[in-house]
Amino acid sequence: MLFASLLLAAEDEASGVDLLIPDLRELAAGVVAFAIVFFFIWKYAVPAFNEMIENRQKAIQANLEAAEAEKEQAASLKADYEASIAGARAEATKIVEEARQAGESARADIVARAESEAEDIKTRAGQEISAERERAVGSMRREVAGLSLDVAEKLVGRNLDRDGQQALVERFIDELGNEG
Repeated sequence: MLFASLLLAAEDEASGVDLLIPDLRELAAGVVAFAIVFFFIWKYAVPAFNEMIENRQKAIQANLEAAEAEKEQAASLKADYEASIAGARAEATKIVEEARQAGESARADIVARAESEAEDIKTRAGQEISAERERAVGSMRREVAGLSLDVAEKLVGRNLDRDGQQALVERFIDELGNEG
């Protein structure tokens, strides 16, 4: 109720147009106050605000440039890394190839030595077999000659010239050996 009575009292004092247009003194005081506030804002706040915006723009630009530099550095490091990986792969391939060639060479050397040793063993064995055959043949000739003489002595009944007969039998055996 109090509020309603205040509204009625205010309506009695002011008319409709007076409510929209303020008193001239109040309007002049408002314009002067606005001009003073605007002047101080324009003089002090706007340059500080502009400086703050400029500093922020510079900081953002510096961050962008730093990020771009780091990006380029990372790309360079990546390229170096990839180059070193490629070099390491090439080196590994080279080492494997050298090891394979060394293995092939060692295998070829071992095979050549083994073949040479086998050939030497075969040659020595052949020589030993030939020498043993000659000894066996000589021994058999002497035995056959001795046995032949013993048989001939028993058949003839007397002693024959052992050395002469031995030569004769050996010559006969040689002739048989050459024919056969």
